[in-house]
Amino acid sequence: MRSTDEAREQIRRRLDAITRVAPAGDEDAEEPDQQAGRRPDWLEPGPPPSRPRARFAPGRRGVAALVLVGVVAAVVGVVGAWRDRPVAHAVAPLPAVEADGAPVSESAPQPAPTPPADPVAPPALDMVVSVVGLVRTAGLVHLPTGARIADALAAAGGAREGADLLGLNLAQKLADGDQVLVGLAPPEGAAVTVGSATVGAGSSTAGTSAAPAAGGKVNLNTATAEQLDALPGVGPVTAAAILAWRQTNGRFTDVEQLGEVDGIGPGRLQKLRDLVTV
Repeated sequence: MRSTDEAREQIRRRLDAITRVAPAGDEDAEEPDQQAGRRPDWLEPGPPPSRPRARFAPGRRGVAALVLVGVVAAVVGVVGAWRDRPVAHAVAPLPAVEADGAPVSESAPQPAPTPPADPVAPPALDMVVSVVGLVRTAGLVHLPTGARIADALAAAGGAREGADLLGLNLAQKLADGDQVLVGLAPPEGAAVTVGSATVGAGSSTAGTSAAPAAGGKVNLNTATAEQLDALPGVGPVTAAAILAWRQTNGRFTDVEQLGEVDGIGPGRLQKLRDLVTV
């Protein structure tokens, strides 16, 4: 009996041991299945990677450049503000105004305006004189009233070498329309052939006579423009041409030399041959 009880006790202990081990074995058997359905740890999603933060590190050169830019900007701002500053402009004082008959006094006395100086008026050129003969620029000259023969010669450029100035009264006053004829000075001891003269407007020749020669002929070397103009076929233009030839060549030595004057052809020379002399 005792051995039977011991056997039963051993069987019961073994069954209890199997019963206690079986759940543990079941759990261990289920773990592989559960572990097979699970993802590995390295496949689990981790936290999102953090983005790198931008850092501003200009360095020494960058800092120096920024400082330089700031200084330039400050200078530009100061210059612009200085140019745009308001400038005060002086305002001319207003003249005093009378209101209702009562004068309004000014705050400060104004100096009296200085009257403008009278400009010196140039002498009026209201006289025309003809200057011909041995002068540098023969022709008409404009002179002020009261001018003298010396003024007329100066206006004509002065007398040429060899001109006869002794036959002229350089201090004589001229009138409008007068003519000054500057002739050729005679050699020492010789008679005057082409002297100087002053012809008044509508009057006879003064100084050395330039009247027509004997027999009513006009002396080509002493005749005035008026006397030459009076000849038939000779007008003012031809008379001036004769005087110009005489001015250039000195004097006529032959009547035939009239043919060298502009405007005198053979026909006109034929008419003048018996009316003029030298």
